[in-house]
Amino acid sequence: MTLDHLFSEYELGDIVLRNRIVMAPMTRSRCEGNVPGAVVATYYGQRAEAGLIVTEGTSPSPNGVGYPRIPGIYSDAQVEGWRPVADAVHRRGGRIFMQLMHTGRIGHPLNLPEGARILAPSPVQASKEMHTDSRGPQPVPVPEEMSEADISAAVEEYARACENAVRAGCDGVELHGANGYLIDQFLNTASNRRTDRFGKTPEGRSRFALLVAEAAVDAIGPARVGIRLSPGGGFNGMATDEDAFDVYSHLARELSELGLAYIHLVDHSTLGAPAPSPDVVAEIRRRFEGTLILSGGFDGERAERTLSGKACELVAFGRPFISNPSLPSKLKRGEALAAPDFDTFYTPGEKGYTDYPV
Repeated sequence: MTLDHLFSEYELGDIVLRNRIVMAPMTRSRCEGNVPGAVVATYYGQRAEAGLIVTEGTSPSPNGVGYPRIPGIYSDAQVEGWRPVADAVHRRGGRIFMQLMHTGRIGHPLNLPEGARILAPSPVQASKEMHTDSRGPQPVPVPEEMSEADISAAVEEYARACENAVRAGCDGVELHGANGYLIDQFLNTASNRRTDRFGKTPEGRSRFALLVAEAAVDAIGPARVGIRLSPGGGFNGMATDEDAFDVYSHLARELSELGLAYIHLVDHSTLGAPAPSPDVVAEIRRRFEGTLILSGGFDGERAERTLSGKACELVAFGRPFISNPSLPSKLKRGEALAAPDFDTFYTPGEKGYTDYPV
């Protein structure tokens, strides 16, 4: 099968992508002190054949650094650390959006900067352990319920993070509204038990996501903002809501009104998670007028069929990019893909990160 659709150019907002392959965001835990170093620039530069790279989850706030060694974008040092990363991608003709990930209740105080807090919509503990470099696996604590002041402060942090990402040279940002992190925690009744205007109804549970998206649009413009969603996903203690259809219908319609560049839908069913409801996916497609990115278990041929069938405009690949830095070239030539080393997904240093053959 020829991959003509997959390797065609695409206009995303005000930028042109040289192909329709997206490198999906993947946490790699290589940022000591939460600041990207030279090895991070090498890693992303190696993978710049992708039409669009979405970076690993990057915290907009000290409160959102739930995991060890993940990057942030809330300090000048972090902005300077990201600048060579964006430059490395641009030098090879790629485009890069920074994913903004506030982990919310999925974190541990040992991983947070001094004075930071574990916050969430409601004081509902996630049933999981979190790795810490100093004490190994630890149960995540019961989070503090966010006050309206906390919510307003978080929205402002997202807005500043958007400005910082662009200042660092990124082409835009992706708001992480998936996989059980803070935005998703507001969307889902498994973690949102609020009875105020940020809970109870589909409109209430969508309110935080929409405030963040509106702040991002005001900060850097709609063409530079996308969002990742995982309707029905069970990651990090999320559950399928009875009214998920109404939540995502309302959210997609309002995001379309804001003019966001794209919605990026996650399907982790190939990794054992529940698949998104086809009805919900179809409703998002119907309600949202921007670009749709689909992610989850794609190979070249399936991506080509999906694009040619107009189910989406872009296709994201995750783990294959870890061990195949030149994945687009390999897909185009029909070459076998190298398998990744799972033991080095989240370990420090170059091994399993920048040492795969380019």
